[in-house]
Amino acid sequence: MGALEVTKFGKACTKCLGLTLLSAVVLGCQTTLSPTTQNTAHRNVLFIVADDLNCDLSIFGHPLVKSPNLDDFAERAIVFQNAHAQYPHCGPSRASMMTGLYPDQTKIFRNNIYIRDAIPDVITMGQRFRQSGYRSIRIGKIFHYDNPSAIGTAGVDDIYSWDQTIHPYGRDKREEYKIKTLSPRKYGGTLSWLAMDGTSEEQTDGIGATEAVEQLDKLAASGEPFFLALGFYRPHTPFVAPKQFFAKYDKGQIEVPVMPADYLETLPESAQKSIRRKQNPTELLQGELAQEIKAAYFATVSFLDEQIGRVLRKLEETGLDKNTVVVITSDHGYHLGEHGHWQKETLFQNSTHVPLMIYAPKSSQKGSLNDSFVELIDIYPTLMDLTGIVPPPFLAGQSLAPLLSSNSDDVTDRDPLHENALTQWGRGHSLVDGRYRITRWNKGEELEWEFYDRAVDPEEMYNLVSGGIEGYPFDSLRFVLESRITEAEAKPAGLGRQFDNAQPAHKAPNITYGDIFDEHGEQTFLKPKTD
Repeated sequence: MGALEVTKFGKACTKCLGLTLLSAVVLGCQTTLSPTTQNTAHRNVLFIVADDLNCDLSIFGHPLVKSPNLDDFAERAIVFQNAHAQYPHCGPSRASMMTGLYPDQTKIFRNNIYIRDAIPDVITMGQRFRQSGYRSIRIGKIFHYDNPSAIGTAGVDDIYSWDQTIHPYGRDKREEYKIKTLSPRKYGGTLSWLAMDGTSEEQTDGIGATEAVEQLDKLAASGEPFFLALGFYRPHTPFVAPKQFFAKYDKGQIEVPVMPADYLETLPESAQKSIRRKQNPTELLQGELAQEIKAAYFATVSFLDEQIGRVLRKLEETGLDKNTVVVITSDHGYHLGEHGHWQKETLFQNSTHVPLMIYAPKSSQKGSLNDSFVELIDIYPTLMDLTGIVPPPFLAGQSLAPLLSSNSDDVTDRDPLHENALTQWGRGHSLVDGRYRITRWNKGEELEWEFYDRAVDPEEMYNLVSGGIEGYPFDSLRFVLESRITEAEAKPAGLGRQFDNAQPAHKAPNITYGDIFDEHGEQTFLKPKTD
């Protein structure tokens, strides 16, 4: 049976898998097969997730961004050029990715919601590896953390996913008061940046990379099968990195998009709100300041690239690369002035499009570019396929393993999921395929629409709905979108309980290290930036 047939068999026999898993529980087992007793030898997994990393990378054709380690990795991996997040917001996206479910199935649409408060019976990716005899380790941010306020803590983690967790805490947190910000003492939800003194290894992500290097040494010595999830906090705001990375970029060469004065009027009200949400005053984000902030983002990407390189080199030094699947991705994209926006949380390409690279030992497609439309929920079933682990029956994603094989170009019976990608934001859903993007917003009983021809408008600046469009292809794509939405809203068999109204965890006011507050919580001392 070929790889594609195995994937289809897994989808067709979810009831059988559910009975098998149930039988295993009755017998007192946690898994149906151990990695060592499966038909293929076990493979380890190194799963690397960046925070707010968009596709402004040289491997996607960006002329300025310097990411030599990702470039080198791309020569050994498969680069998925059309990968998309299911929700352009940290918490919902990560919950979706780690469960292989759409947001309408996880019921998580906000940050700081514990996943078990919404879907308590779910088997997460890390949990399934634990059930299968793997050592599951988390370093940094995989499930949601408020970044940067929760750095060094457990965040809104799922403790059932891991055997071990490590919480890096570096100089960027200790010296947070030095950071430039457009909103005083706010760093995560607003634009903030700093070229910091010191070395990479002193930064939180540098410490995270060091911890990963040490874990790889231990795992190589022990020979244990592992799922090592390494979550970096950058390039999410604040854009902080050592000065050497800022020196790589001349802000005078940075181009900042300029929006036509009447641009917002071409969009439906819901789309306008997504652009304006959490928006810093646009009059501030012009000229040299905008160039400085964008250069800071690029500098942070280069810093992140260095840390990823350190971990990948250790994987090779230990010889673990010969039997380890490596996935590198991000939770969603990020606007840097496109559409007049400087954040995520839109249904435009800048926000939905993510880098996704997969290295699989013995893959015949190494160093290739794949233009299939894939989704972050596909990662979970792909890793189950590549490690020979029986997946949970509820997964909504599809395995990408067939696309890693030599005959992937000959596959004619490709699942429709790989012909388009679906993303949700609030009450909006957007579908992108090889040429078009169509977006539907639910505004009470009213529907609002956007439609873009990416062949002539790759930046998605001209909403064809506002100027009147022909029935075809809009009508046909509207049918596809509505069908995809219906599928994404359906509760999968075997998922267990779902709760619609899970509430975010309580948040106390953020405290920047060095500031002083009295017994009533009133600030009495603001640590100056000159210290």
